[in-house]
Amino acid sequence: MKRIYMFGEGTKEQKNLLGGKGANLSEMKSMGVPVPSGFTITTEMCTEYYANGGKNSDELLADLKVYVKRLEEETGKEFGSETDPLLVSVRSGARVSMPGMMDTILNLGLTNEAVLGMVEKTGNPKFVYDIFRRFIQMFGEVVQGVEYDLFEGVLDRIKEENNYAGDLDMTAADWKQVCDEFLVTIEKETGAPFPQDPFTQLEMAVNAVFESWDTPRAKIYRDHNGIDHSWGTGVSVQQMVFGNTGDESGTGVLFTRNPKTGDKHIFGEFLFNAQGEDIVAGIRTPLKLDDLADKSPEIYKELTDILDKLEEHYKDMQDVEFTIEEGKLFILQTRNGKRTAAANVKIAVDLVAEGLLTKEEAVASIAVEGIDQLLHPVFEEKSLAAAKSITNGLAASPGAASGKIVFSSEKAAALKEETGQKLLLFRKETSPEDIEGMIVCEGFVTQLGGMTSHAAVVARGMGKCCVTGVSELQINEAEGYMIVNGVKYPEMTDFSIDGSTGNIYVGDIETKNPEFSAEFQTILEWAKEIKTLGVKANADNERDSLQALKFGAEGIGLTRTEHMFFDDERITDVRRMIIAESVEEREAALEQLLPHQLKDFTEIFTAMEGKSVTVRLLDPPLHEFLPQEDEVVEVSEKLGISPARLERALETLHEFNPMLGHRGCRLAVSYPEISVMQVKAIIMAAINVTKAGKIVKPEIMVPLVSKVEELSFLKEYIVKTADQLIAESGIELDYKVGTMVETPRAALTSGAIAEYADFISFGTNDLTQMTFGFSRDDSGKFLKDYKERKIFKNDPFASVDQTGVGRLVALSTKEGLASNPNLNVGVCGEHGGDPESIQFFHNAGVKYVSCSPFRVPVAIVAAAQAKLNENK
Repeated sequence: MKRIYMFGEGTKEQKNLLGGKGANLSEMKSMGVPVPSGFTITTEMCTEYYANGGKNSDELLADLKVYVKRLEEETGKEFGSETDPLLVSVRSGARVSMPGMMDTILNLGLTNEAVLGMVEKTGNPKFVYDIFRRFIQMFGEVVQGVEYDLFEGVLDRIKEENNYAGDLDMTAADWKQVCDEFLVTIEKETGAPFPQDPFTQLEMAVNAVFESWDTPRAKIYRDHNGIDHSWGTGVSVQQMVFGNTGDESGTGVLFTRNPKTGDKHIFGEFLFNAQGEDIVAGIRTPLKLDDLADKSPEIYKELTDILDKLEEHYKDMQDVEFTIEEGKLFILQTRNGKRTAAANVKIAVDLVAEGLLTKEEAVASIAVEGIDQLLHPVFEEKSLAAAKSITNGLAASPGAASGKIVFSSEKAAALKEETGQKLLLFRKETSPEDIEGMIVCEGFVTQLGGMTSHAAVVARGMGKCCVTGVSELQINEAEGYMIVNGVKYPEMTDFSIDGSTGNIYVGDIETKNPEFSAEFQTILEWAKEIKTLGVKANADNERDSLQALKFGAEGIGLTRTEHMFFDDERITDVRRMIIAESVEEREAALEQLLPHQLKDFTEIFTAMEGKSVTVRLLDPPLHEFLPQEDEVVEVSEKLGISPARLERALETLHEFNPMLGHRGCRLAVSYPEISVMQVKAIIMAAINVTKAGKIVKPEIMVPLVSKVEELSFLKEYIVKTADQLIAESGIELDYKVGTMVETPRAALTSGAIAEYADFISFGTNDLTQMTFGFSRDDSGKFLKDYKERKIFKNDPFASVDQTGVGRLVALSTKEGLASNPNLNVGVCGEHGGDPESIQFFHNAGVKYVSCSPFRVPVAIVAAAQAKLNENK
């Protein structure tokens, strides 16, 4: 069993085994890119570590010594030497990039004796003690669990005592003092001296990186991004090169294209005389890459040539870390760069134009969940014009958001749980520990940091707006206020931020939805050419229907008629219908509702000219339309009845388990006149719109059937009512009758149901609820526990349970089509907009999905990717 791979022995295709970082370092080494030598411990060893109860095998530890020896031979340096030691970095690397979520240790291999030898050899004690203090602090924090503030307190005190403005003012003697105090701090906190054996350091560091796979922040990040918890991380051990040896050295982070916009120009930052952590942590204000071009044009030319080579090789925008050591360039890492959804789309289209990708590869490259970013609000122009920016920073991640400001991740998470309020996270700087609060906030602002800081990278990945480097911002988290340009603002003040401009405003600014770019329209057109699965929308009114059309919907797969009943005028008529004590009273009340329904359906059919519209007959239990007890007197007056009669109706309609009670087709079986009124409204509206010269394709859907007899009974009423109205109109009108498959019994008997149905549509929300026996309204209380205990990988109400609910869908589809080859089979639950579920529905033979209008673009691209994945 091969546990470790030298750089150059693996390939980029081995990400599952070597992690993304290790696979790409191996690939670059084979390409001839100047990569510092190293090796990667496989992800399988991480899995084995946890299987062994948090212990590495003797075989791995033996292999580690062998590969350190091979690294010594490649570099000509000795690990543990007291005069010219081989120093290494120890970095995590999962198969999917998780920036900042796992741990890294730099400068490993330094000991007290080695430091003295390096000072003598280099003649540069400031450099040597600088890298030693970095190593002590990083090792102490990551490996030994010593608090960050204990180290920073020492550093801040020494700078304050000497009136230093920053780290560059520190002398060699200062750094030596820092090292000495750091070593004392570690011994005091851990009860043992700092380890002086390099192999012990290495073993401890590898363990720590494996442990970082299972930290709370890493698990939260994986949950949020749908990353499998069982994958584990690789560990790359790489020779250190130093960007902090002097003014001829430096370090940088860049993207080969702009990660915000997708524009084709290098986007990045650079610092002379620094290590990479200085840029990411925002400790110093970085320079633009143009500064490197001005000072070192030959190195800049070498760098840009390598970048062109990498982008052509990987056929994607790259995120690259590099270091210059005494005038020599090294590439430390490359990976496909994280980007905004807008940049993702533009880059994909541009790469097709440049001949690097096919249309199919471009569509496959779209991060489909990120499409939501393109649909997020921007500030409405008039409201924005009336607002005044109080300060600004770097526009780190686009979009706009408003909310109440909070200064800690913990408070944000607690407030969101308690109040559901929209929040903005303002911090001096963010760290991976802030991930839980960042997930619940609308956007982020930091005092420190640049375009590649932690906050910026995380925001772009989440599709949230972010402003960094706001130098006028001073936050007092303990006292609960911040000061901007001398003005004090308490926590929970309303603010608005614009991640596209970097502007920050006091107050709440109105937002609007953005327009699609030409490139996004191109991607959607390519996706439509590729996909075979239809994509419709769930829409209950004209507004939603028009929005669905704008986003590319091919019809309406679900119109929920009950949503039309809740305005003040209509709810009174609905209540009259509910409390009716005879058929005549009920029909009289229904006649009052008919004009409302007629108007709604006319507007929807007009908007959706030529496209099918599936209307679900009344579904929820009637008690949902009745008032609460404290509203009885007021409502009874509106209805012109006594409170006693209304209370009697409330008591009569009360159910212990209403979601399994008198609702859906069961309601229509008891009161067919309700369905008759709705069918009249549907067909009359269709006739009117047809007479106006438009094509109408109405589909009438019976909800919640369990037995074919329910459908056959109600279909008689539907057909009789519809055919009579069409005959009287003197026009031709084709309509369809189908049912919603929401109960396990309906799914298991779909062959019989299909004999009476023109279409079936899986209501996967209720089907999931009834298959699991979970209340979808209450399951949130315990599903979190199920995910934490790895009983569930995903929330089954968000992504379809493929082995249980999915099996019912697949079986029902197969048997329904066998019984009725012309049967149209769709899905209209929330799963219809979930990419993973869409892949499953495509494979199961479903013919269309229906989702909310704002998920339609997501569904279109996901459906195309499902087609492209058929043969994988």
